[in-house]
Amino acid sequence: MPAISLMIQGTTSNAGKSTLVAGLCRVLARRGLGVAPFKPQNMALNSAVTDDGGEIGRAQALQAQACKLSPHTDMNPVLIKPNSDCGSQIIVQGKVAAELNAGDYHRYKPVAMKAVLESYQRLVQQYEVVLIEGAGSPAEINLRDGDIANMGFAEAVDCPVIIIADIDPGGVFAHIVGTQELLSESERQRTLGYIINRFRGDYELLKPGIEWLQQRTAKPVYATLPYLHGLHLDAEDAVNPVQTVDSDHPMRVVIPRLPRISNHTDFDPLRQHPGIDLCFVHQGEVPPPADLIILPGSKSVRGDLAWLRENGWPSVIDRHLRYGGRLLGICGGYQMLGNTIGDVLGIEGTAGSSDGLGYLPLATELARTKQLSRTSAQLLLAGEPVQLDGYEIHSGITKKTSAIKPMLDSSQGRDTGAVSDDEQIAGCYLHGLFDHPQAIERLFQWVTGESVQGLDINQIREQQLERLADLLETQLDIDALLVEINQFAEQIPQPPVPSSR
Repeated sequence: MPAISLMIQGTTSNAGKSTLVAGLCRVLARRGLGVAPFKPQNMALNSAVTDDGGEIGRAQALQAQACKLSPHTDMNPVLIKPNSDCGSQIIVQGKVAAELNAGDYHRYKPVAMKAVLESYQRLVQQYEVVLIEGAGSPAEINLRDGDIANMGFAEAVDCPVIIIADIDPGGVFAHIVGTQELLSESERQRTLGYIINRFRGDYELLKPGIEWLQQRTAKPVYATLPYLHGLHLDAEDAVNPVQTVDSDHPMRVVIPRLPRISNHTDFDPLRQHPGIDLCFVHQGEVPPPADLIILPGSKSVRGDLAWLRENGWPSVIDRHLRYGGRLLGICGGYQMLGNTIGDVLGIEGTAGSSDGLGYLPLATELARTKQLSRTSAQLLLAGEPVQLDGYEIHSGITKKTSAIKPMLDSSQGRDTGAVSDDEQIAGCYLHGLFDHPQAIERLFQWVTGESVQGLDINQIREQQLERLADLLETQLDIDALLVEINQFAEQIPQPPVPSSR
C-alpha cells in the first residue's frame, strides 16, 4: 500500500518547517513506522553527501537521521546552490544538472518537476509515511506559476498540508490570515490547519487570538509550540547565533562570513564546545584578536577571495600569523590558501584565474565534474593519528607544487591536505572534520598546546531530536493527526482497477 503523506509549509522562511519535520520524523520512527523525509526543492549552501554518491540539503540529512535512515538523493531531488545574486547551480537527484539564472530556472521547472515526482513516487512505495517540507512560503505570488516547492507540488500529488508560522518576530495572525487569503480554494481545502511556533509568554493572553484565528480561517490551530531554548540542530542555510562560552580562557576562533559561505555547519561542534569562543565576522566588522582563523567553504571561491581582499583580511591574517596564531582552511578556504585558483570554464562565475593568498604551495583548477564522496582518513595534526569519517563536495582539483606535509592520511586516494613547515597553517577538503570529539581535542592541542575533552556532535543531535520529539508528543495529538491524514487520503479518487477479463 502506498504511503500516506503530509506536507509542512510555512508562512515565511525560517518559520520552523525543517525543525518540525525532523521532530515528526523522530516521533513516528519511535513508534516503529517506516517514515522518510522529502523536500522537493531546496535552496541552500549547506549540503551533505549521500550514501548513493549524491548531494542533498543538510536539513534533509538531519531529517533522515531523525528517521534512523541513511540520507538518499530521493529525499531532496532538487537542490539550488546560489553562486551569485542571480545565478545558481542546479542539482537534480544528487548531480549537477545545470547552471541557470533565475529566469532560466523558471523555464526549467517542468524538467525539475519530473525528477521531483519520480523521487517522490519511489519513496511512497518504500515507506509508510512521507513527511514533506515546503520551501519559503506558498503565498509568493510571483513564484506560483509552475511551483514545485509548495502548493504546486501538494496539488500534483494530492497531499494534505499543515502550515507553520513563527510568532517570535510578531505578526503571526497576519501571516496566517494573509497566507490563507492568497491561496486558491483547492489549496485552502487541502490545508488541514496551522501550528504556531516559538511562543514564549502566558498562553492565556494568546488564547483569545487563537480562538479568533480559528473562527476567521475555519481551520484548527493544532498546537502552539513553546520556544525551545538551546535547541541545537543543523541549520538549513542561515548562520545560527553563537552560543555562550563557559570558560575563563576560551580558545578564540574567528571565521569571515563570506558572501557565499557553504557548509558552515562544519563549525557547529566548535560553537557548542564550552571552551571555544567562536565569532563569524561580517562585512564592515573589525575582526577581533583570535587564536585561530578559519577560512570556510565557499560556493564562489574566487569571488569570496576577492571579498576577503576588499575587506582587508590578508593584512589581518598576516598580523595574526606574526603573533603566532594558527590558520586553517576547509574546502574553498583550503583552495584560497594556495598560490593560484583557475576557473577557465567559468564553473563558479566569470572565467579566469586568481592569485591565492600564497600560504601553501598549492595550485587549484576548477573542473566541471564535482567531487562528491564519503571519505575516511586519519588526522595527522598535533599528536597520534585520529581516524575520521567525513565528506567532500568540491569542484576544484588541487595539486601540490612542492613537497609539503599532509594534514590527512587517506587510503582512498583522496586529497590529503597540507600543513606548513612551521605548522601554523593547515588546510584540507574534508567536511565534517569536527564531528569527531578527538578532532576537537587535536585542534586544541595544535592551536593552544592544551588538552581538553572533545564534544560529540552526533550524540548532541540525537539528544536534541529526542527532546524535540518529546515536545511534539506533549503538544500534538499525533494519533488524531494520523487519522485525519488517512481520512484525507481516503477522499482522493482512486484509479480504476483494471478488468480481469
